[in-house]
Amino acid sequence: MPTVAVPTEVRPGERRVAVVPDLVSRLTDLGLEVRVEAGAGRGSDATDDAYREAGAQVVAGDVLAGADIVLAVNSLTLDQLARLGRGTLVLSFLAPVQSLEKVAAARDGGVTWLSMELVPRISRAQSMDALSSQALVSGYRCALIAAEMMPKFFPLLMTAGGTVKAAKVLVLGAGVAGLQAIATARRLGAVVQAYDVRAAAAEEIRSMGAKFVDLGLDTLEGAGGYAREMTEDRAAKQRELLTPFIRDADALITTAAVPGRQAPLLVTSAMVQTMGPGSVVVDLASETGGNVEGSVPGETVVVGDGVRVWGGLNVPSQMPVSASRLYAANQANLLALLVDEGAVTVDLEDEIVDGATVTHDGQVRFAPAREALEGGAG
Repeated sequence: MPTVAVPTEVRPGERRVAVVPDLVSRLTDLGLEVRVEAGAGRGSDATDDAYREAGAQVVAGDVLAGADIVLAVNSLTLDQLARLGRGTLVLSFLAPVQSLEKVAAARDGGVTWLSMELVPRISRAQSMDALSSQALVSGYRCALIAAEMMPKFFPLLMTAGGTVKAAKVLVLGAGVAGLQAIATARRLGAVVQAYDVRAAAAEEIRSMGAKFVDLGLDTLEGAGGYAREMTEDRAAKQRELLTPFIRDADALITTAAVPGRQAPLLVTSAMVQTMGPGSVVVDLASETGGNVEGSVPGETVVVGDGVRVWGGLNVPSQMPVSASRLYAANQANLLALLVDEGAVTVDLEDEIVDGATVTHDGQVRFAPAREALEGGAG
């Protein structure tokens, strides 16, 4: 019976886990034996006893020893990769172009590694789309952060002492995270406006109850539902037109990101300084370069006349229970394509499996990583 190993995440501050107790049965039904490292679920409130009751083994020692499949949230370390046998299957986030040393180690060690962020954005793969599930968590979380940081209410309140106006929230980027931020801010009672460069965004924004900010610029539709990269002239014009809307906002939430690439700079420090005292900025993309100039991942900095800028750092991990549950379901659904009656089969004829596979059978299949390694003679 193939064994699935679930190691404790080693990234500092990581609280998610790749398998939660109530989804262990999904894996055992595939004919797999599940082994969870002791304490792996502690950060997401999943106890060792809960895993045992669900049918998993809890391992106090090296959970990777003899594993046929490894399920993780973040990419494995070089030391962890060195402990895997040839033919081991790994599912995790990887960011392959930024992790070339690990890609080379997996290739040389005969490890098959599927990167969760490379799962194709097609209808059949929606249940496996971990980028979207984690963005959902991030979008919800960043709206709560903005509400918490604001020195006044989000909703309109009519009291005996007078009326409190609703806060004005501007959201830049209307992907999964942005739409969830819009919906959450609206539920909290704020007046919300939002902008996105994609053609389909206007109707999606309106469907969330927000007003679409129309700058009169051409749309930039890219592949996979993401925005196409814009020229510097276009970016400068966009920043100029956005400035009045940012100046008028009590809270600005930015969510624009493209997997594997630096986040687009949407807001300059000068634009932030036009906001009033007590205004807040939440930059969800801070970890990948930032949508807002000067944002620092994991920190809050003060800009201009008391505007606080919060930089996101591993935001899904800040809501580990929900994030882990969604991510575990994504991985279980993907694993169902790779396991048939207890046998592990990497079917590269399947466009989902092929699209997500970075290394297999001693080769690097993900072209950007392969070309980067060949260019560096890696």
